[in-house]
Amino acid sequence: MASRTDDRTLVQHTGWGYFPIAFVARLPFAMMVVGVLTLVTSATASVALGGLASAAVGIGVVVAGPVIGDAVDRHGQRTVLVPVGLLNGVLLALFPLVVLSGMPAGMVLVVAALIGVTAPQAAAMSRSRVIAIIRDRLRPERRPRTFSRAMSYESAADETAFVIGPFLVGVFASLLAPWAPIAIAAALSFVFVTAFALHPTGVLATSSESETEQRAPFSAVLHPRVLVLVGATFAVGLFFGATLTSLTAFMETRGEGSEAGLLYGLMGIGSAILALAVAALPPRFALRWRWIVFAAVMTVSASAYAMTHAVDGLVVTLLVMGLGVGPALVTIFSLAGERSPAGRSATTMTLLASALTLAQALASAVTGAVGENVSVTLALAFPAVAGLLVVLFGVLNLAVERREHRRAYSVGYASNTVSAGSGS
Repeated sequence: MASRTDDRTLVQHTGWGYFPIAFVARLPFAMMVVGVLTLVTSATASVALGGLASAAVGIGVVVAGPVIGDAVDRHGQRTVLVPVGLLNGVLLALFPLVVLSGMPAGMVLVVAALIGVTAPQAAAMSRSRVIAIIRDRLRPERRPRTFSRAMSYESAADETAFVIGPFLVGVFASLLAPWAPIAIAAALSFVFVTAFALHPTGVLATSSESETEQRAPFSAVLHPRVLVLVGATFAVGLFFGATLTSLTAFMETRGEGSEAGLLYGLMGIGSAILALAVAALPPRFALRWRWIVFAAVMTVSASAYAMTHAVDGLVVTLLVMGLGVGPALVTIFSLAGERSPAGRSATTMTLLASALTLAQALASAVTGAVGENVSVTLALAFPAVAGLLVVLFGVLNLAVERREHRRAYSVGYASNTVSAGSGS
């Protein structure tokens, strides 16, 4: 394939309009789990059923996510995202009617699962586009720094969307009605997911990948160096889900459950700022160590969150929790960008995003059941457990990297020995 690199920057390749469109296209995905939780909880007065409905969304995402990612890698983003986004918008628009009409819980769970199945994962697709453009269109000397900045931005955008989404759910549910966030998410899906799918960068990103002579088999995505990242994003998703649902359960005891999204939005302040600042960290502060350090911040602050039973204390701990989770997410997705097998960037990113959403939904279900039927105090402890799990996956990542380094050294040593022997 002839080189298509030139002196233009990433933004000059994408155009300034791309990033606002890609950001807003993330919001339906970020709002759906929390919107389903809020609507079902409000309509049925059951946090447990609301958690199950949000878990159904997550299960749908994880079942369909890798399939959608594989289809995108094979056929391009436009071909897949346009019909998926439109169908998702229809299902989101129908969901309030299903819930408020008093249909059986089974029907509510089925529609929630279908919302997850059709979830258009704009965040994963945006990362895939940006990675492809940097790899195939930028000069080699521009790539490392641009890649670092782009992954910091993408993770900050993800983190901001994952926090702004619930925040918007809280605002719209409080000021309008519990069904309003889902209706607004449907409108955003119709307009912005379609605009994202049809943006010219979809062609820029997929044209090079479609011309790749060797696309790695799907099994390459299941390598331990990728699976450890999937496990880490799953743990981060547990952190999100447990935090939001335990906060909702706590606020429900005060008769202010619909305001939980507003408080949860506080976690995004420090999170988004520090996620963007990660690009300024010195290269000697290696990604593997950043992972462990920021995951430790998550765990310690979440432990303080579990022991706080006043709203003022929760505000402070939520702000500090954001300082850990944002950079941790940047680090994990940066490693994913580096480790994506050839021609499988969309599959890899979708797999990570699916794991995050599934975990968020499962944590919502479990935490909601515990908060309603056992103890709100116990539910408040779940984010600390999730934070510790992110730390453990960081340690496992160290072991995976060291094993790969030893294997590469052994192969290199054997090759040099054979060369020396043949030359003697």
